[in-house]
Amino acid sequence: MAEDSKFWDVICDGPFVPMKTIGETTVTILKTRKEYNDVNRKAIEKNFRAKKIHIYGIKPDEYNRISACQSVKEIWEALQTSHEGINQVKQSKIDMLPIEYKLFKMKDDESIQDMHTRFTSIINELYSQGEIIPKNKLVKKNTQCVTWFLGEQLS
Repeated sequence: MAEDSKFWDVICDGPFVPMKTIGETTVTILKTRKEYNDVNRKAIEKNFRAKKIHIYGIKPDEYNRISACQSVKEIWEALQTSHEGINQVKQSKIDMLPIEYKLFKMKDDESIQDMHTRFTSIINELYSQGEIIPKNKLVKKNTQCVTWFLGEQLS
């Protein structure tokens, strides 16, 4: 658990870069590899291990999105942007969810299972944004969609 927390620190704060101070003017510069101590090496190793975990944990088609990233923080930001979008896109999605729910209906070429999967996806996204819809309303909405669809098919 503690190691997971340290990996998360590397993701949020960026990689550890060993620095040294020279002179009385307190100028900081990069340490050379020969100047690394055990603490520096362990911190750098966390950078590499966190990066490796991310790279091994993605699909091959997503590798192109992150292949040029130098740090695990850059990888995280690239994946976050590609999956969630920038803040404006996220806010637009959030604003559209209640409308999608309200206007939800079964499509003509859709099976009941596909409709239910699509419906569940909307509900899960609403839930993740803090909007909880009572079960009885969900069941009613789902039933109305199927009933409407069947009525359209029979007429």
